Amino acid sequence: MTETPATTDGLDSAIAVVGMSGRFPGAPDLDAYWNNLADGVCSLTDFTEDELLADGADPQEIRGRDYVPTKGFLPDADRFDAELFGFNRTEATALDPQHRLLLQTAWTALEDAGYDPLDGPPRTGVYVGGAVTEHMLAAQTDPRLAASIGALQVRILTDREFLAPWVSYRLGLDGPSLTVQTACSTSLTAVHLAVQALLLGECDAALAGGVAVDTVRKRGYVHYQGGIFSPDGRCRPFDEQAGGTVPGNGAGVVVLRRLSDALADGDRVRAVIRGTAVTNDGATKVGFTAPGVDQQTAAIVEAWAAAGLDPADAQYLETHGTATQLGDRIEMAAATAAFKGAMGSRSIGIGSVKSNLGHLDAAAGVAAFIKSVLMLEHETLVPTVGATRPHPDLGFEDSPFYVVDRTAPWTRPERGPRRAGVSSVGIGGTNVHVVLEQAPPVAPPAADPAPAGPELLLLSARTRETLGDLAGRLASALAGEGAPSLADTAHTLRLGRTPMAVRAYAVAGDRADAVARLRELARGRDATCAEAGDGELRALGEAWLRGEQVAWTGPGRRVGLPAYPFAGESLGALDLSSRVPHEEQPAPAGQPSDDLETGVRALLAEALGLDSVDDPELTYFAAGGDSLTAVHLVGCLRDDFDIDVPITLFLEQLTLHEMARQIIAVKEAGGSEDSLDALLAEFEAE
Repeated sequence: MTETPATTDGLDSAIAVVGMSGRFPGAPDLDAYWNNLADGVCSLTDFTEDELLADGADPQEIRGRDYVPTKGFLPDADRFDAELFGFNRTEATALDPQHRLLLQTAWTALEDAGYDPLDGPPRTGVYVGGAVTEHMLAAQTDPRLAASIGALQVRILTDREFLAPWVSYRLGLDGPSLTVQTACSTSLTAVHLAVQALLLGECDAALAGGVAVDTVRKRGYVHYQGGIFSPDGRCRPFDEQAGGTVPGNGAGVVVLRRLSDALADGDRVRAVIRGTAVTNDGATKVGFTAPGVDQQTAAIVEAWAAAGLDPADAQYLETHGTATQLGDRIEMAAATAAFKGAMGSRSIGIGSVKSNLGHLDAAAGVAAFIKSVLMLEHETLVPTVGATRPHPDLGFEDSPFYVVDRTAPWTRPERGPRRAGVSSVGIGGTNVHVVLEQAPPVAPPAADPAPAGPELLLLSARTRETLGDLAGRLASALAGEGAPSLADTAHTLRLGRTPMAVRAYAVAGDRADAVARLRELARGRDATCAEAGDGELRALGEAWLRGEQVAWTGPGRRVGLPAYPFAGESLGALDLSSRVPHEEQPAPAGQPSDDLETGVRALLAEALGLDSVDDPELTYFAAGGDSLTAVHLVGCLRDDFDIDVPITLFLEQLTLHEMARQIIAVKEAGGSEDSLDALLAEFEAE
């Protein structure tokens, strides 16, 4: 018998956080992220001169007096499991690294929620935003790339405008899909918009968050007197040594559902959003980039009012916390005014994750949000790194706040559950505040559960190596403290993972048995037989190995399990300094048939990212072709080969061999009326 949630009276308008995923400096996953937070680790990277030079940095710049060789660096930010997401190599190489990272983070967030990423909850919306990137700027100003795959395709693969649509398209999510942009507060604004959409019934689940990968290369920054960046490569919010922030990269996505739906469907509720609000400073501040007090205060007050609570009900406030003199002073004044009901108690902890990671731009808000959820889950407050002495000009003595400077238990309040506020502020004045509450307690079972029987554990991956990695991670998770039950593990593996080509299964009678058999799978050995297993389960397992979908209607809850271990290669990123002027090539004319076919086949290969089109069975769509690539190829064939090909040719299920032959046939027949010009003329007529 599974446990059931306790009562949730008064939470009709609450939103559940049912899944989370993040890639942050020093933390490839959220387990590592929590360990770093709890241990007070500063995850900023200090680069050596040799490291910077080896990664293409300007020698003159990095040897300048004001250059700071530090960043919240994200290793392997250019790695991407392209085939898993349906991109051919040409597309994947052109795709902006932050698009790649966001797709993988969204996939992992859905898995964390216990949902198959390619079969998520119905009417799932996407609300995400990103930063400006070096790759995007280089791609959109590179005439060679435009000539190779088409200017429109370049824009679609690199512009941050298409972050949300790519997630919706590749994961098959049919709810609203909005790319959000409010500068530094982007990802927390995305959370606010997702919450509002859920409450209005515009969607029934939502992915919300943000990503920032300005460059995948090792880079520091130049410190300017009076600027926002720290002179020594450290970020110390609210401290007397505070001198500014440090840039960083990262990505975070959360999965949200209405709390009533999440509880009814057996979701794992990680935390509850009680209220959110967004304001803008308008013209009430000293300058466009400066923050303002009044509307920061208003955002906090409105969010707690939406929750039906008083700000004094909080025990913790996660701030924007840039560690700039102006920013910290204004944020402190705004928070003190909003939390005046707790004045004199000094009972509300305050902190900022920027001390750990630096400023993650469009991903800053979601990094702070996820930190706060983890603290609620672990009932633990974590320190603001480097906060040794509060700045005397910030007025802590006249506020309800104290800076959390060490890891400590989060004491349960006398009334109500643990609660926290999360704030984010964007250049341009968009202020966001979110009220978070600890997940409702899970009531114990009404009666002793029946003895557990054997369970079928289904695993799959794209490659044998990745399958072994996944089995090993799952074994470690089940062997750890607080591991989920075997029944819930089996339930989540069956319903919450995408079936892939390479498969395995194990039948186990208890967790220890499961750990042993999964470790056998991790070593590449067979683990399909089990003394504890029964014939029906093994029959289902064998059907699974044959590639069949295994239907399952048994009881169970979705639980957190290790996510799919992406195994993509390093695809690099475009660099503004690497571009060279484009030289126009004369269009070939009057070529002999053999030379023409060679040229056409080479064009198809280049557009699809193939070494060649020699495989006689490979079709255009199997090679990653789509409608945009078809439009590009029609234009290239017309401009470079004087062949007017019907665009409908690329919509047929043809092998590339046959496609090349038909293109040559069109040339020999003198063209076609169903040309790109005709198609464009039809669009114009409509």
